[in-house]
Amino acid sequence: MDFTLHVLVDPAQVALDEVGAFCEALAAGGATIVQLRGKRASGRELVTFGLILRRETRRTGLGLIVNDRVDIALAIEADGVHVGQEDIPVPLVRRLAPQLVIGLSVGSREELAVARAHRPDYIGMGPVYPTASKADAGPALGVEAFKALRAEAADVAPVVAIGGIGPENVDAVWQAGADGIAVISAVMGADDKREACRRLVEHHRAI
Repeated sequence: MDFTLHVLVDPAQVALDEVGAFCEALAAGGATIVQLRGKRASGRELVTFGLILRRETRRTGLGLIVNDRVDIALAIEADGVHVGQEDIPVPLVRRLAPQLVIGLSVGSREELAVARAHRPDYIGMGPVYPTASKADAGPALGVEAFKALRAEAADVAPVVAIGGIGPENVDAVWQAGADGIAVISAVMGADDKREACRRLVEHHRAI
């Protein structure tokens, strides 16, 4: 799976009849994965939105990961699931759904030790910068601490940086060794989502 650019989306942010155009814009801009994240959405809402998102991500060549909800990931035949340190442990997710790509959140050396023991398929590391988009995010690492922690994670799994990343600071994250980035407001808050994605990944291939 190509972890370069994850765009996190809540069902409330995109109308059902606009999901196709949304996925086309993301794919055209260089996004590689859509992550379905609906903290306040019901299971029915997540499935209804997720089934359409699954169809359109397949059509446009995007991967689909579900945040937290293993049941929803299985119900909509997603490619993967991303869990936090307080969610279902990675080994149990692996046993329940061996076909899923599994991501694990890491924000400290202690949490990296859990990742080292449990071996997720990728690590979501951060927050790198302060963020208002994720209420449960911990204190920001800063780019230098991210770089150091990412180096320690090199033998564990690919590292996807998350937290406060936008066009004004993304180059520093790429230079710090991120294998991918995950964003919310940098794309979802932009009128032109294709261009927003393009600006986030334009220098990545050259680094």
